[in-house]
Amino acid sequence: MSGDASEKNKEVYVQDTESLAPAPPLGGGLHRQLKNRHIAMISIGGVIGTGLFVGTGGSLANGGPLGLFLGYLTMGTIVFSVMISLGEMVAFLPIPGGHIKLAERFINRAFSFAMGWNYWYNWTIVAPAELSAAAILVNYWHPNVSDAVWVAICIVVVLTINMLGAGAYGEAEFIFASIKVLTITGLIILGIILDLGGGPDHDRIGFRYWKNPGPFVQYDGIAGAKGRFLGWWAVLSQAAFSFIGTEIVAIAAGEAKNPRRNLPRAIRRVYIRILLFYIGGTFVIGLLVPSNDPSLVLESGTAASPFVIAMQNAGIKVLPSIINACLLSSAWSAASSDLYTSSRALYGLAVSGNAPRIFLKTTKSGLPVVSVLFCALFTLLAFMAVSSGAGNVFKWFSDMTAVTGLMTWFGISVTYLRFYKGLRVQGIDRTSLPYYTRLQPFAAWYACISTFIICLFNGWNVFLKGQWNTATFITSYLPFILSPILFGGAYLYYGKPPVRASEMDFKSDLAQIAAEEVDDPPPRNRMEAFWQWLM
Repeated sequence: MSGDASEKNKEVYVQDTESLAPAPPLGGGLHRQLKNRHIAMISIGGVIGTGLFVGTGGSLANGGPLGLFLGYLTMGTIVFSVMISLGEMVAFLPIPGGHIKLAERFINRAFSFAMGWNYWYNWTIVAPAELSAAAILVNYWHPNVSDAVWVAICIVVVLTINMLGAGAYGEAEFIFASIKVLTITGLIILGIILDLGGGPDHDRIGFRYWKNPGPFVQYDGIAGAKGRFLGWWAVLSQAAFSFIGTEIVAIAAGEAKNPRRNLPRAIRRVYIRILLFYIGGTFVIGLLVPSNDPSLVLESGTAASPFVIAMQNAGIKVLPSIINACLLSSAWSAASSDLYTSSRALYGLAVSGNAPRIFLKTTKSGLPVVSVLFCALFTLLAFMAVSSGAGNVFKWFSDMTAVTGLMTWFGISVTYLRFYKGLRVQGIDRTSLPYYTRLQPFAAWYACISTFIICLFNGWNVFLKGQWNTATFITSYLPFILSPILFGGAYLYYGKPPVRASEMDFKSDLAQIAAEEVDDPPPRNRMEAFWQWLM
């Protein structure tokens, strides 16, 4: 499905175009500090977070076990299509700003402006969602302690990691992501054991909950196929929230060592993440917990992870606390990734001239300090959990994040379609790129159309009789409406039409990228050879 660049096509083009030249950084600029193992673990588990561990509970209650599984499977195909589109572009041009800067190069500055601010908004909002979810998880042990205490502790941890720079962030994510990968793998194995009757109660569950209360939930009591379809559709936006962040490797490209070799490897690992963690995880969840379990409802304020609920139901006493601690570290990790990504997105906006130049300020070690501190201010929104309940706040922020994430994927797909056309018009052989797939451009069209449709009907449930909720309507449609407004305003301000395919720049930055490539040292023994293959 994919290919590597051949030696005969490793030409380096140099073309300085004033309109695409980045603004000079105020400091030393970003440094390539993220190693191959950092990129590998970030791509596999960096943003596996509370969407999968906590949010799946609400999806199970809305869609039933089969609706949950099919919803995640559908979203998995969309994410895969987005990632192979993104991978082809960023492996070829691993530049600071990632897909935000690429949108300027292959579409126009207005599209980059709208896409960049939407992406920044996405990651600025998702951090409070993860912090709110952390409060939900800690409430498992200390339900009488104020959520403000847990939120404050998490903010300190997240900010400290990010202020230490990309290298420290990479090391922290390597550790956190390793814990998450081991946790979700262990939970899937444990879930299968419990389902087959290996728990303390020796209760063989099998497909019991697929029979009663049933494979699907009749959403809002609506009978027939319509109710089952609506239940499945309700899963999609939450599934999108769980998958959001798969594209983080594009933003990390500007700080990755040997990006043209390491990024294609990271993109290929998306298969593992989608199939094993998300599809496998949701299938096991549907086996273990009935969709009518009251603990699944986030609005209750005491909701727990479906995995923890399953262990409690099986009579396992100590392990739920251990697993909950692992899930808490997952929330910290995801929030840390959120702050890292939002700060680099803001830096990328400043590089493109779409944000004030003050956000270009970096330390000598390459930390965009102003961007990090500014984005960290928005983590304070998580304190809304104190007055409104952590469950409600998590749901509001996750709804907004799902829509902005889907709009980002839509923008990536549109950018790729322009990239694809430019390559074809200029006669550039795609098989000469560091990474390519034979599924294009069909995968990009599929992702483009499906993300738009899901965004358009994301908040449909508020229009059901007696279901109107102003907060849900705003969180579902505000980001969707905001993107075209940003694009329209920027288009009028800059006044530049989309760049023609024949005039697209496929040459700038290639010389610098090639100059920064270094050969990895050969493995000295079998253990190092295995580690190099794994990472």
